[in-house]
Amino acid sequence: MRVDVINLQAEKVKEIEISDKILEFPIREDLVLRDVLRLQSNRRQPYGADPLAGLRTSAEYHGRRRPFRAYVTQMGRGMARHQRIHGKAPLHMMFVARISSNVRKGMRAHAPTAEKIWKQKINKKEKRLAIISAAVATLIKDLVLKRGHKIENVKFFPIVLESSELEKIKKAKDFREFLIKLGLEKEFERISEKKKRAGKGKMRGRRYKKRAGILIITEKEEIAKKLRKILKNLNVTVRSINNLNSEILAPGAKVGRLTIWEENALKAFINKFFAE
Repeated sequence: MRVDVINLQAEKVKEIEISDKILEFPIREDLVLRDVLRLQSNRRQPYGADPLAGLRTSAEYHGRRRPFRAYVTQMGRGMARHQRIHGKAPLHMMFVARISSNVRKGMRAHAPTAEKIWKQKINKKEKRLAIISAAVATLIKDLVLKRGHKIENVKFFPIVLESSELEKIKKAKDFREFLIKLGLEKEFERISEKKKRAGKGKMRGRRYKKRAGILIITEKEEIAKKLRKILKNLNVTVRSINNLNSEILAPGAKVGRLTIWEENALKAFINKFFAE
């Protein structure tokens, strides 16, 4: 298969050859989901209750247990079987129930524990397959359309940009003009929308939400850093080929993110994963 390489004017510069086996690669969405969940769980901050919460008292159970209910006689007849304060407690606190989860100032039932291990693991080969699947899906137009990207009017797909052209981007305005020339004006409007979140998240520092924007993949990290600084106000993600994972390529574990490949980055990806 021959792929067109374009410049910032959205004009064809040359063609490169891509093996058909790349586009025919079986996309494992189940592995992409596993890898994305692994990445998300590994970022999760462990939390839990204080181990002594509700236990800072000398309450004990005072009744006597006997085999037959008819002979049960206990201190405070008719009291529920809870641990109760005793000893040198003031009179008004004598035999007040504590510790149990269903009493006042008692401990919480089934409280979260900080010792819980959230970390998940995945096999190396499965992780590799997940990254390849998510990357190959960015080259298939039907999957990108299925994900909701507005690429009906795009002139070239997959979008492969000549390597020297990325260094010519000096302002966010230059990149926006490139998207319009390419036929991605509706897509730019879509990713620029900011919606107000429903629910209590509005009170927790996440009032607004945005859609996953365009991904740019470069060969070198230095170029990626420069582009990140230039495009920081646009909903655009920039990553080098050595700094990719399944979540970046498939946010929300949905394959088919709209991606602009640098020519050398695409060649490096093919050499890394499909070299014979």
